[in-house]
Amino acid sequence: MMTGATERCKDLDARYYMPAFTRDLMIVRGSGCRVRDADGKEYIDCVAGIAVCSTGHCHPRVVRAICDQAHQLIHCSNLYYVPNQADLARRLVEITGLSKAFFVNSGAEANEAAIKLARVRTGRRKFVAFKGGFHGRTTGALAVTYKPDIREPFEPLEPACTFVGYGDPGGLRDAVDDETAGVFVEAIQGEAGVIIPPDDFLREVRECCDEHGALMIADEVQTGMGRTGKWLGVQHAGVVPDIVTLAKGMASGFPIGALVAREGLEFMKGEHGSTFAGGPLASAAGLATISVIEEVLPEVGRKGERFRNALASHDPRVRGLMIGMSVGERCRDVQQACAERGVLVNCAADGNLRLVPPLIISDEEIDTVTGVINEVLG
Repeated sequence: MMTGATERCKDLDARYYMPAFTRDLMIVRGSGCRVRDADGKEYIDCVAGIAVCSTGHCHPRVVRAICDQAHQLIHCSNLYYVPNQADLARRLVEITGLSKAFFVNSGAEANEAAIKLARVRTGRRKFVAFKGGFHGRTTGALAVTYKPDIREPFEPLEPACTFVGYGDPGGLRDAVDDETAGVFVEAIQGEAGVIIPPDDFLREVRECCDEHGALMIADEVQTGMGRTGKWLGVQHAGVVPDIVTLAKGMASGFPIGALVAREGLEFMKGEHGSTFAGGPLASAAGLATISVIEEVLPEVGRKGERFRNALASHDPRVRGLMIGMSVGERCRDVQQACAERGVLVNCAADGNLRLVPPLIISDEEIDTVTGVINEVLG
């Protein structure tokens, strides 16, 4: 039974908010890996804002960093040097092994920036991306996003993009030529349901790009910031891209994204810009988030294996704390049944259940989550 607060929100939402989302719960409070809805029910959150709340909800260090900065300066724009911004750029360069960063406000914006940078520095116009890939809903990012249901209603889109099978090196080599500006690739396809490519695939993407002078653009929006047990998903393959895009887990829920590029790839004065990007609050939250992730990162792989072992009868796909399972047409029912038992999971594409819990999740919480999933799946 819904509370008055939930009913009021639902009524206002129906009257005044465009119906772009399907939702039922009203989450009002969070701490660590747990959230409460407006009715007071508690859940272990394995959605984490769609892989955003990397340090859990309201981590004290992140909250303190935001509050301390808010007492000093909330916004000044990029017309001036921004507190915390250069420090965060330095940390991202260290994490990625690349050269320079540029801040944006979301993953879609990071990929839009990557499109612009690839075009302006290579002088080329075409891109290659992969079936099942997701890079954002703004028009440029949507052009390199595969899902026909969300892309085709808005065509024609720019830039021109050829889609090939994920994990198919032959198809990739047929698609990439000397007019290709860049190849967009996810280390793991998250929206497709946690699809992990063959071990050598990312190296083949790197080699193919090198052969044709195209840029390898690694979309690490969901896989980055420690999600897979390394700072970047591509680091499992020992690959260094030309451009990395980041967002989601960068600042524990405070909106920020980034593009990080190798030496020789950078925007020159006037080529790109943003009013809000990399502001004082976002950068403070980002620095605090990185400090927490550094501490928990060594345990992410082990926690992923705990999930794998507990869910072994359901053939999970696991890389760090990205977990996917194919459950077919009953995915929404499974999601609802888990929520009724106090565990939040979500359905990605093609009947795939997806878990992307905070990186701080405890062994006890993992055991509770996997026990519920096993009970629901039988």
